[in-house]
Amino acid sequence: MAIILNIETSSPVCSVCLAKDGKMLGIKETSEEKSHATLLTVFVNQLLEENNLKITDLNAVSVSEGPGSYTGLRIGVSTAKGICFGIDKPLIAISTLDALAFSVSKNISENVLLCPMIDARRMEIYTALFNSKAERISEIIPLIVDENSFTEELKNNKIVMFGSGAEKCKSIFKNNVEFLDNIMPSSSYMCELSEIAFNNNTFVDVAYFEPFYLKEFMVTTSKKEGLF
Repeated sequence: MAIILNIETSSPVCSVCLAKDGKMLGIKETSEEKSHATLLTVFVNQLLEENNLKITDLNAVSVSEGPGSYTGLRIGVSTAKGICFGIDKPLIAISTLDALAFSVSKNISENVLLCPMIDARRMEIYTALFNSKAERISEIIPLIVDENSFTEELKNNKIVMFGSGAEKCKSIFKNNVEFLDNIMPSSSYMCELSEIAFNNNTFVDVAYFEPFYLKEFMVTTSKKEGLF
């Protein structure tokens, strides 16, 4: 039983929620562009005030570990670490893909494979496969999607694809695939997972934990003026 602050900044969505015993007390989130740095701590303070809580009332802080936006993850993890250091409370890391799969699994009654996808520019995605119980059955990988992707899996399984990277796959996969629209990372998906982690004492080292970027951050210069 715990009061946990959940922070999700792996995507363009800046999302923060408070949960007690795995049940959400309140949430603040926005998809306003580049809002993480300016609104994240504002959302935290607003949630605490609206629920008549002090920062020291928290039992833990949970943060999305990625994969996802390099800048967003860095801001979210830095904020979570700062809070944990300040109040001497444990830090929980939740996989972005695990949380997406967990949220969708609640509404899945058939035996299918779940495939959350995070957009990684062009035709690349970050993804992993899960069973219908949201248990991960493959490694998290960066994948350049083409007509040969998921060939073996689609022979004997229906795959449900969703997340920010799924839109680019609609023109490629037609058979044995279902697409779920408008599913983006949210701190609300983390409530039950962070409660389970807390009860199992599954914490990460506040000093040394780093986000799961999956790929090194690279800065490139376009050959065409005005493009990046």
